[in-house]
Amino acid sequence: MRLGETILRAVDACYIRPVSALIPQQVFRYAACGGITYFAVDPISYFLIYNYVVAHRYFDLGCVVLSPHIAAMILVFPITFCCGFWLNRHVAFRRSPLRTRTQLVRYALSIGGSILLTYAGLKFFVEGCGLWPTPAKLLTTGITMIYSFLAAKYFTFRHAED
Repeated sequence: MRLGETILRAVDACYIRPVSALIPQQVFRYAACGGITYFAVDPISYFLIYNYVVAHRYFDLGCVVLSPHIAAMILVFPITFCCGFWLNRHVAFRRSPLRTRTQLVRYALSIGGSILLTYAGLKFFVEGCGLWPTPAKLLTTGITMIYSFLAAKYFTFRHAED
């Protein structure tokens, strides 16, 4: 059995009442992929890279000096990007007729959109509306999650039937 199929079966085993009565299975699979990526892969990768690759050192790139935590964040991004794409392709949106390369380019564009939306949302809610940063981040994350799902379903993995 392939890894994607194993993960899909594990995710689907958790899709039980009352959750199954509240949200569609594809939304649940998408949320599971996000949870795996951002609550498991991302922090574990960050810990390992920060402590063993970056090793708490500053990086002088000539025009800018990267602090250790920012250097680790930059190095972790490709890992979470690839993991998120793979999980969405093989678990949440398995039956998209689009070619892998097309999906990958579209995924990169949607991630870029998520980054810009997060930035704009924080600027708007904190500086424009006067909200505290933490509630502003929570609100922005909610909006970005909705955008991200819709972008995945109707753009990146368009016509996926799962």
